[in-house]
Amino acid sequence: MHRNCNAVKSTMKSASLPSIRVEPEFREALEEALAQGETVSAFVEASVRQALRKRQLDAEFHARARAAIDRFKAGGSEGCTIDEVAQTLRKRLAEAKLDVPSAKIPKK
Repeated sequence: MHRNCNAVKSTMKSASLPSIRVEPEFREALEEALAQGETVSAFVEASVRQALRKRQLDAEFHARARAAIDRFKAGGSEGCTIDEVAQTLRKRLAEAKLDVPSAKIPKK
């Protein structure tokens, strides 16, 4: 006997974020800043998603930095001095400036 199981295909229920209390002036300023047709809920959701993504990116950056420091320490390398790093950056900047065609301003 074969049975169809739809458990895998079920959709997740949505969840709510906690409501927050704000001063009336803040709510008024928020409503004035909304785009045409945008709701406060949509604005709050987009803002929370953006803040969450920033924190995730920050955490990933810090994890990569910690890993790089650990690799550096484990390798026993002396690394680069600040002056060497600054010189390398100056060289890259100079090379980048050469790649950008200078704007020709027409003479009147």
